[in-house]
Amino acid sequence: MVEKEINALATVLLERVGQLAKEMAARIRAGSRDYHYDVVPAEELEAACRTHLGNALRALTGQVPVDTEAAARIGRRRALQNVPLPAVMTAYRIGVKYFWEAVLAEATTNPEVGSDMLVAAASAMWVLQDGITEAMVSGYHDAVAERLVAHEHERSALVEALLEGRSMDADAAWSAAEVLGVPRKGPFTVVAAEVPHIGRQALPEAAALLSRQGIRSAWRLRPDMQLGIVYLRTPRDLNDLAEVLRQHTKQRVGVSPSYDDLCRTGEALRFAKVAMRGGDAESGAVTVFDDSPVAVASAGAPDVMARVATNVLGPIEALPAGDCELLLDTLDAWFDCGGSAEEAAKRLYVHPNTVRLRLRRITERTGRSLTDPRGITELSLALRAVRQTPKPPFSTGTADTADN
Repeated sequence: MVEKEINALATVLLERVGQLAKEMAARIRAGSRDYHYDVVPAEELEAACRTHLGNALRALTGQVPVDTEAAARIGRRRALQNVPLPAVMTAYRIGVKYFWEAVLAEATTNPEVGSDMLVAAASAMWVLQDGITEAMVSGYHDAVAERLVAHEHERSALVEALLEGRSMDADAAWSAAEVLGVPRKGPFTVVAAEVPHIGRQALPEAAALLSRQGIRSAWRLRPDMQLGIVYLRTPRDLNDLAEVLRQHTKQRVGVSPSYDDLCRTGEALRFAKVAMRGGDAESGAVTVFDDSPVAVASAGAPDVMARVATNVLGPIEALPAGDCELLLDTLDAWFDCGGSAEEAAKRLYVHPNTVRLRLRRITERTGRSLTDPRGITELSLALRAVRQTPKPPFSTGTADTADN
């Protein structure tokens, strides 16, 4: 009996669905304290109310099951209109409240409607509204996700176009800057990071990590490198960028000189790659182009520098691998410590005389003096070339040990 009364009540309301939709839309418009729903045309909001009311009432009459797809379409539409989901949920709560008031108002006109029927109607109505609301939220989230993916594809394509140095007119450059979320004019810098494996990121969530430091950036993953365009709002941003890179990568990373015009990104990429190759191949070094002239000079012509390294350090490379590494590590530490044997000894945990002995053997084997500016320059360049080459194939032949 109760089910028949609910069906009859819903049938009566269904005959007035047009008027109910108008009143519901007006209630939603009046109850939305913010202005987000102003982007929804009045006719469209009324049509959505008519769809939801008709959908729920037809289900209550038992004519058809509830159509959740209609709710999903409306959810997608609100997402595309940039109406925040909380505002949409507020509108739905207002609409449901109005729907229940309409049910109560109609029920009071029929003296045969008892409390048991109202309880059953309320239960059935809330079940329907839960399904409709859930479908709307699902449709909303789907549209947001699709838009985010599309936006990311667009950003990625623009980053790639800039990195490739493709020519852009002023309008295209302005559009690229807007999509990437950076100003039209810099300074900018390009970051090139060596990936750990093909297609794997060297700097996961790079944009988010930099954003926490107030630094805006856009990134592109290539098979062998992860590349980023970074906007340097203040001079300090370059130091903060380098620090974030050092903390979050174990691969070689190069940072280009700064530049002001986005259209010069392709040129900056070339410098970033040189800086990346200027880092030690066996460690996650971050090399800033302008701060590392020796490293970038040796990396700029790798085939030439490989020959220079062989000519200068060939006698060292001829030693057994362990002895060779010992001498090269000592030379590296000596350079890093400004030519101080005492400081290098502290870094290597040996006696200063041990450092001097190893340096003497380097001088004897290479014929380059560490007191002669020319010899120091040649040894420095050759050492950088060796360090930039992944796992050089040293000889394992027998030779006297480095500390003897």
